[in-house]
Amino acid sequence: MAVDMSRHFTARQLVKYALPSIVMTIFASTYSIVDGLFVSNFAGKTALAAVNWAFPVLMILSSVGFMIGTGGSAIVSKTRGEGDEARANRYFSLMVYAALAIGVVFALAGVGLLRPLYALMGAQGEMLDLATVYGLIALVSLPFFMLQYVFQSFFVVAGKPQLGFFVVVAAGVTNMVLDALFVGMFQWGVVGASIATSASEFVGGGVPLIYFARKNSSFLKLGRTRVEWRVLGRACVNGSSEMVSNIAFSLVGMLYNYQLLRYLGEDGVAAYSVIMYVAMVFGAVFMGYTVGTSPLMSFQYGAQNRTEMRSLYRKSMLFVGASGVCMFILAQTCAHAAALVFVGYDAELCAMTERAFRIYALIYLVMGFCVYASSLFTALNNGLVSAVISFLRTLVFEVVAVLALPVLVGAQGIWFAAPAAECVALVVSAVFIAVLGPRYGFIGKAKAGS
Repeated sequence: MAVDMSRHFTARQLVKYALPSIVMTIFASTYSIVDGLFVSNFAGKTALAAVNWAFPVLMILSSVGFMIGTGGSAIVSKTRGEGDEARANRYFSLMVYAALAIGVVFALAGVGLLRPLYALMGAQGEMLDLATVYGLIALVSLPFFMLQYVFQSFFVVAGKPQLGFFVVVAAGVTNMVLDALFVGMFQWGVVGASIATSASEFVGGGVPLIYFARKNSSFLKLGRTRVEWRVLGRACVNGSSEMVSNIAFSLVGMLYNYQLLRYLGEDGVAAYSVIMYVAMVFGAVFMGYTVGTSPLMSFQYGAQNRTEMRSLYRKSMLFVGASGVCMFILAQTCAHAAALVFVGYDAELCAMTERAFRIYALIYLVMGFCVYASSLFTALNNGLVSAVISFLRTLVFEVVAVLALPVLVGAQGIWFAAPAAECVALVVSAVFIAVLGPRYGFIGKAKAGS
């Protein structure tokens, strides 16, 4: 049965409700991690650097799906909270069809653009060839990659977070098994890795498409709709912060690659690849929690239940704070093991990766608060504030840091860039919450009748 979103959640119930989304997001992030693990150990560090070079562009293209999913789910949840189920299903169908159509267009356009773009980014020779091959194969499944992002949010709105978890697990297992077969056994290198990832994305995006198109026991069903540009525009504006985060993450990743290639060579790029693989898993905990709980906030906002809004906010802040401390401790404990698993074949590269990861891990102490702040305002249908937080946090502050710190303190400053940027973003997030929290009602004293 679908979960009742209108009920009160204790701290334990809230975490339990969000847990499928957390695990779902972690599994979704494993696609590139498994690729990197197999490519690094069976094809070498140049191939690993090539995959890391190719992936940011694909993430930028797929980020539109994340935007539509998060922005659209807030609208659909709020509409359900207002009691209009028919309109909620119409909006849901519009979001899914729009994401699928945009994915097809992007995939076709990307065929002629990938190689020139990778060359413009600085890839040359073998690394350029390998990155292009990986990217072209991945374009085949791009529409389903986008749909996977969309459905990650809507499974929660549909009251079926557990089903979303099982779909993503199936996709993750598909990727792992095929990576072992194509990269490990058949020695197909980046070709095998990209085929494995594409197959998993067909599972992650295609299975939910079939489920929601058929009669089901959730709150949502795909059906007839009409193009409502105003609603689609609201979803895009509302979810723009999530798209900004994804695009900025990819653009900043390109900048990191450029700076690392300049200061530390290919070893620096390979070390950054390993750090990002682990960071994607840790970051997925925060992202999964927000994906799982944001629809609850949107629902209560639509129902004007400020008491529950305050309860959700307090419990969420406690969760992200405690999780951040645990992640920092885990990162320090496992830094050597993580480096050894990915690049243990090269002692010098392994040592560099371990040192860099211990520095980078400082980010987890503050990252969760910033991620939650941005998603909070998306849930409240204030896409502008959410986008400002994301834009400053993931692009402006980090770009400044990654350019300035190596000049000020040397090459090692690159590894401090992300933690430094996140600390500044924390201040910005706190200001927005303090100013706007009483207006929305998720902080402050309860009013009569709330």
